[in-house]
Amino acid sequence: MDQLNDIEKAALDALASVVTEEALQAWKTAQLGRSSPLMQVFAGLGKLSKEERPAVGSAANRVKVAIEAALAARETEIKAAALAKSLEEDALDVTLPGRTVNVGRLHPSTQQLRRVLDILKEMGFQVYTSREVETDEMNFQMLNFPLHHPARDMQDSFYVESEGRGDNPILMRTHTSPGQIRAMREYAATNPQNPPPIRIALPGMCFRYEQITSRSEMQFNQVEGLAVGEGITFADLKGTLSDFARRMFGQNARTRFRADHFPFTEPSAEMDVECFVCGGKGCSVCKRSGWLEILGCGMVHPVVLQNGGYDPKRYSGFAWGMGPERQLMLRYKIDDIRYFWGNDVRFLEQF
Repeated sequence: MDQLNDIEKAALDALASVVTEEALQAWKTAQLGRSSPLMQVFAGLGKLSKEERPAVGSAANRVKVAIEAALAARETEIKAAALAKSLEEDALDVTLPGRTVNVGRLHPSTQQLRRVLDILKEMGFQVYTSREVETDEMNFQMLNFPLHHPARDMQDSFYVESEGRGDNPILMRTHTSPGQIRAMREYAATNPQNPPPIRIALPGMCFRYEQITSRSEMQFNQVEGLAVGEGITFADLKGTLSDFARRMFGQNARTRFRADHFPFTEPSAEMDVECFVCGGKGCSVCKRSGWLEILGCGMVHPVVLQNGGYDPKRYSGFAWGMGPERQLMLRYKIDDIRYFWGNDVRFLEQF
């Protein structure tokens, strides 16, 4: 019992000199920790006789309660003193100007995607979204890519399910062109004998199993355009895309078309716009040619029209595909496409 009285007195005397939170934590460990004198008393209760044990245990609990109460009171005093000191020394000057709050912004790819779609909507195109996970049939076969055809090597694919599906495995779409078939079939289903004309823009993310370099990524945005109706010609294609280029790059923008090949269009072409960096004089961005390639296009192949539910003898159409990130790279002289998905704030804050 005398030992408990001495423990209580020593603890309270030591507490009187504690003035910081760090010192208070050290005091708590010394007085109430597992190796403290008070805890040693509790550990030794089993060695006492049955007559002594209740009295000593009760006294030990009283000492513990007293020490904990003193700890709580001292902790309140120390915190109050620290707050008063902070208010006195760290005074706030309310006349200082406020700090600017950093606000979020749209990703540059999203900004460009919306800019492209806004122009196309002004030109009468309706936005149509399609699925990112497709079947081989919709992604290739319906678009005139026969099974085992060499043209499939143009687009290495991410297959997500192939076992038990024969010649129609599931994959991540490699382009937005499968949306052409789905859109045409939806429109044709409304009136199979006389399908209505189509004028749509199909935006979305595409995926290709490619080596990531400064010029190629495994994922990228694409905007597909499709117009189907009676009497549509290549002149309509040229006029539409030339108008788009003027709306996007300025009324003085010059364009040109070069022959190319895509399985789902015939004839096919690449479209270039006069370099808006050097004005066509030749620079590092346009590789001294004065022209920048911005999209591929062509007249919809008769096989694709038929697969979409439109009679190619009666209907014709044109389609194109463009990459918003590529347009941004050309416009702002960005030399590495990986910046778009690297999430480096230093890059994203520039837009």
